[in-house]
Amino acid sequence: MKFQPDSNGYYGQFGGAFVPELLYPNVKELEDNYITIINSESFQKDYKALLKDYVGRPSPLYLAKRLSEKYGATIYLKREDLNHTGAHKVNNTIGQILIAKRLGKTKIIAETGAGQHGVATATVCALMGLECIVFMGETDIERQAPNVARMKMLGAKVIPATSGSKTLKDATNEAIRYWIQHPETYYLIGSVVGPHPYPDMVARLQAVISEEMKMQLKAQTGNENPDMIIACVGGGSNAAGAFYHYLNDEDVSLIAVEAAGLGVNSGESAATSQLGEVGVIHGSKTILMQDEYGQIVEPYSLSAGLDYPGVGPLHAFLHETKRAVFMNATDQEALDAAYELTRIEGIIPALETAHALAVLPKMELRKDQIIVINLSGRGDKDLETFIKHLK
Repeated sequence: MKFQPDSNGYYGQFGGAFVPELLYPNVKELEDNYITIINSESFQKDYKALLKDYVGRPSPLYLAKRLSEKYGATIYLKREDLNHTGAHKVNNTIGQILIAKRLGKTKIIAETGAGQHGVATATVCALMGLECIVFMGETDIERQAPNVARMKMLGAKVIPATSGSKTLKDATNEAIRYWIQHPETYYLIGSVVGPHPYPDMVARLQAVISEEMKMQLKAQTGNENPDMIIACVGGGSNAAGAFYHYLNDEDVSLIAVEAAGLGVNSGESAATSQLGEVGVIHGSKTILMQDEYGQIVEPYSLSAGLDYPGVGPLHAFLHETKRAVFMNATDQEALDAAYELTRIEGIIPALETAHALAVLPKMELRKDQIIVINLSGRGDKDLETFIKHLK
């Protein structure tokens, strides 16, 4: 399949596993076993049971009537915000914790930006009785205090990353550093980033989103294909999950929305596809923001989950092949979109998700178009930010 990685973990020129020698056995062990484990009957039985009875899947596909009326198209929201823990992240952590247990791992480490992946990892570690350490940028710890409290309540140890911009990139650096020093641990990566097989493994676990979407659209509209799917992209796991089963359906438009921060060319942005060049970050070759010397440029977004200087290798490939259209939204556009959804549909979205909603006014939509927006998370964690900017 065109959009599946090859045997070396490459999507076209993007992907691979660029890891220190000490980590090679860990990555190789995972690479040798993940597909066999995921496809096994026992894994599928456990995974589906937990998604149904613990996470609360399937998540609803909701026809947003007032939003549809405003923008002149039929707009559905895939309600990942209604999952246990409040976002799509738990689809992946449930799957990876089952894989980790089958590999005999007892200590889990993770990185987090907005804190949703940290919460989802701490949740499944509590569920399975495993030790959990979460690395989080000092800046993100301050702006995502409710999620930090949740992680600690769930028994996780939260370690602040104090270097660089003290955000997601730096938390990932610290997690990898710890992993090198403690190779017996299992690194539960939260997005479609990192060395192969993580991007593919996370995409497969998030693919439940588009799998359900197809069945739900068929039931509600008579056709399993929408005209367009819109999702926000930082590393890109919610978008990978929403796009996954439609990648080879060229008649379905895929729209990936990045965080423009204060403006794409403001110097305070995280619009990787527009500002980035090919390079290696956190174990894979992809598109990332870097200066003329190849040093990583610090990204910026009001949204803690989107200020990552790279994008997953699958998304880099979708961008290069033009299979997905990459758009962006500024902080203010995302805030406006969040307030709008709240006031006309009674749904407070995560600030990350609000970026996906923010591109609706930039499009010329038609009444006969069916659009699905992946509502990747709920806005509880961002209330302080929303209140601060409320007019």
